[in-house]
Amino acid sequence: MPKTHTLAATATGPLAGVRIVDMTSVVFGAYATQMLGDLGADVIKVEFPGGRRGGGGDIMRWAGHGQPDGPEDLGPIYMTINRNKRSILLDLREERAARALRRLIKSADVFAASVRYDGLTRLGLDYEALKAIKPDIVYVHGAGYGSEGPYAGEPAYDDLIQSACGFADLLPRVDGDPTPRLLPSLVADKVSGHFMVQATLAALFHKQRTGEGQFVEVPMLECMTSFNLAEHFYGHVYDPPTGPWAYTRVANPERKPFPTKDGYIGLLPYTDQQWDQFFAVAGWAETVGKDPRFADYRTRAKHVADLYRLVDTVTREKTTDEWLALLKPLHIPVSKMNRLDELMDDPHLKAVGLFERYEHPEAGAYFNLRPPVKYSKTPANIRRHPPRLGEHTEALLAELEEDPACD
Repeated sequence: MPKTHTLAATATGPLAGVRIVDMTSVVFGAYATQMLGDLGADVIKVEFPGGRRGGGGDIMRWAGHGQPDGPEDLGPIYMTINRNKRSILLDLREERAARALRRLIKSADVFAASVRYDGLTRLGLDYEALKAIKPDIVYVHGAGYGSEGPYAGEPAYDDLIQSACGFADLLPRVDGDPTPRLLPSLVADKVSGHFMVQATLAALFHKQRTGEGQFVEVPMLECMTSFNLAEHFYGHVYDPPTGPWAYTRVANPERKPFPTKDGYIGLLPYTDQQWDQFFAVAGWAETVGKDPRFADYRTRAKHVADLYRLVDTVTREKTTDEWLALLKPLHIPVSKMNRLDELMDDPHLKAVGLFERYEHPEAGAYFNLRPPVKYSKTPANIRRHPPRLGEHTEALLAELEEDPACD
């Protein structure tokens, strides 16, 4: 039986004492606010009752299945991106709820939302309205598209943003199949979530230095296009272009884990010395090692697909462990390829304790991934299980009523 971890008693991260009113949902914003909560922020997840079909709250609560006898509002993806939060359920059609939200905003340092801005404005939750309540509020809006462009205000989900930012054009450039395809990961949501964390921290730093709040817009399309083109702008960085779109080493059908006798390895000799050493280990010092196509970084880059095809033939001659034993002492970059169901048994991930088992009082046993970044002075930690819908409503309402700063 894996060890069961207990929740930390207090926040030790650098955002301890910072309060975030969180009106994000699904993955993009919820992932961002969880990271901020891990760093110590008091994240108050504001949720709303369901419509005529029931449910309510963050729609991701209802995706997937929990334990057979567990609550339905704690779906598996929700569980991975909503720890370290408190949930308050507010029906803004009621004056008490609207008043509570105003008091909550007055108590906050940050307001984070991923609702479309027109919808926030209709609710009286646009930046100017919140600034009137809390002049130094840091207002972080996770948008699909920047407000100055023609797509502003349109709905945006991971599938749409991958399609719009060029990601769906990557696999066709690799394998020659002209059909655009999405990567099987919510990469646009998660990367944009990291941009949202960066934006929030920068705005809080500015507030600490100047006392000023500000409006911050985090548009998914712009963030993902920037992320995508970091390497794939490639020859089109120049005017006129000097080469193709897409980094040739990466947009290469032969770039993949290499087969061994009993599995696969990730393998990337990178420097001239590392390639020379690999050619020697492979028995190619006097053959492939002398081929002018592979003489140095520049020539290898031009013929990288040919080189990787050759590597594919030789890695099959030994087992994974044999390759690791040969290449690691030479400091040639190599790793065993893990299937998803092997990750929890990876020796390194086990040693660093990335997977932690917890006991939720209602959902039962579950696994979490601890905050991966280490801080020597202000470590992130896990203090709260992912909350049930509206779990902290009454406690928070009482807390706000007793706080004179919220009047």
